[in-house]
Amino acid sequence: MSFFEFNDRLEAILTKAYVYRVIRTTSYLLYCLHCNACLFYWISAYEGLGSTKWVYDGKGNSYIRCYYFAVKTLITIGGLPEPTTLFEIIFQLINYFVGVFAFSIMIGQMRDVVGAATSGQTYYRACMDNTVKYMASYRIPKDVQNRVKTWYNYTWQSQGMLDEQELLVQLPDKMRLDIAVDVNYDIVSKVSLFQGCDRQMIFDMLKSLRSVVYLPGDYVCKKGEVGREMYIIKAGEVQVVGGPDGKTVFVTLKSGSVFGEISLLAVGGGNRRTANVVAHGFANLFILDKKDLNEILVHYPESQKLLRKKARNMLTKDKKPQEPLKEPAQVIPPRTETPKLLKAALEMAHQKTGLKRTLAKIKENTNISSISLQPSMSSSLTPLSPVSPVSSLDPERKSSIMSPTSDSSTLLRPASHCHRGETLSKEQDNVAEEEAGESKIYPVC
Repeated sequence: MSFFEFNDRLEAILTKAYVYRVIRTTSYLLYCLHCNACLFYWISAYEGLGSTKWVYDGKGNSYIRCYYFAVKTLITIGGLPEPTTLFEIIFQLINYFVGVFAFSIMIGQMRDVVGAATSGQTYYRACMDNTVKYMASYRIPKDVQNRVKTWYNYTWQSQGMLDEQELLVQLPDKMRLDIAVDVNYDIVSKVSLFQGCDRQMIFDMLKSLRSVVYLPGDYVCKKGEVGREMYIIKAGEVQVVGGPDGKTVFVTLKSGSVFGEISLLAVGGGNRRTANVVAHGFANLFILDKKDLNEILVHYPESQKLLRKKARNMLTKDKKPQEPLKEPAQVIPPRTETPKLLKAALEMAHQKTGLKRTLAKIKENTNISSISLQPSMSSSLTPLSPVSPVSSLDPERKSSIMSPTSDSSTLLRPASHCHRGETLSKEQDNVAEEEAGESKIYPVC
């Protein structure tokens, strides 16, 4: 294994490779200075120690003094003695050229190392600056701009990145699955909704999860919205709110809880949100799209049935049990049905009684018609029907006489002029009452 191959492998396995790059570049520079110091001492010994002002004079520590001369030459600090011989001039020119290239390489290596170490921070700052410029150009309100800046800062500090999917999109599917299982499986496996489902189905679902950060007070979803996502709380808390003012807290959901599954699975006859959900503080949520979940559940029908059943049970558990309908109380009790034999006997008796009463009425009418009335009677009496009520009015007063009968029928007869004293005598009335039996005639004036 060569030296460069060893460096490449070591750089690949190190967690912070940029630190090793800085150390390696610095080592190259120190080695170049060491070689230059050795050459300077060899030239000084070749020409004679202390023979000129440019060469080493032989005093003190020879390595330290020669190394100091090499540093001043390669970094071009200046303040060196002027070379006098041709050999000294050529060596000094070579040192100047090597020093320029060594110094530029050193600066370039440091720039690359620092740039690689802060590339994420640079990307974050660039995105934030571009977003701020965009909002300023469209005159977005200041409160919205402040919330956007807060989101950028918190997302970067909590995750060290803005979007996890950008880092994993270039990896093979198998590697992405391994990373997703190691990072998210412990959280998803604790969710009661997915307990009992196929393990491979959960693995496929982990690859489709997206991580999103919500600020305090942000609405995760609103009641009545079309549900296209399901949420799993990774960190933080959310609150289910409602009521007349929209601020009444019904329940607080913590890490590992799931919401939005009822709308996502279209349980209960629709896919609308059934409540408002607000982030209580900073909340980091996993989001699963409805399209991705449906594509996964197609291959796992048993898990699909289990998820729908659990979601349906969760929906019915929150509903209040319906009270049984009470039968309305009967104000008027039903009439007892008359026996058929008794009903037939009553009908026969009624027919006989009605026949007798009809004959009595005919006799009464015959007796009354034979009585002579006063000459002032302006109209003659019309014969009465024994079956149905008949009304005859006086031509002047249009008054009538009502004659009730025992069979609930009424007879109407014209009366004489009561206001003129033209009435039937009491004797005639008494005779008529005695002959008619139960029937009576009442004049109506």
